[in-house]
Amino acid sequence: MSEESSRKIATLQAKLQKYLGPEFVSQRPGPGGGMKLTYAEGWKIINLANEVFGFNGWSSSIVSLTTDFVDYFEETKKYNVGVTAVVRVTLRDGVFHEDVGYGALENSKSKAAALDKCKKEAVTDAVKRALRNFGNLLGNCLYDKHYTQEITKMKVPVVSTPFTEQLASHLTF
Repeated sequence: MSEESSRKIATLQAKLQKYLGPEFVSQRPGPGGGMKLTYAEGWKIINLANEVFGFNGWSSSIVSLTTDFVDYFEETKKYNVGVTAVVRVTLRDGVFHEDVGYGALENSKSKAAALDKCKKEAVTDAVKRALRNFGNLLGNCLYDKHYTQEITKMKVPVVSTPFTEQLASHLTF
């Protein structure tokens, strides 16, 4: 391996070992309204992957997408749906990780809307889970209980750049 390649790998590993800042971390009630779950939203992790690897430095592909159940309840005329996805995230150099994700919806009036939502949720969940295998910066740190206890106590820093500078318009292209 060349000295340049070794340097690039070391720089990438140093980035991936860092922990997510509080601006990337969210919380929601756990199952049954129990203990809060700490997570990162899919779009934030995808943006981070684009920053770390480059927009063309990684890709994801659906390995499998399985509808686990579609239950219809005649008395309520509503659907319960569950979908499992397996996604592979591949870096430009061929290194990849695969993981599983799940999407579920209860009491949907529309079968089509329920399937649509569950498939997207399952794929996004699987992408996030596959990306976390690359390091803390892409979500693996969220499995560290001490980290999640501390990060949720921190305040989210205020972004110093004006919002309008981040907006794209047809005039900027």
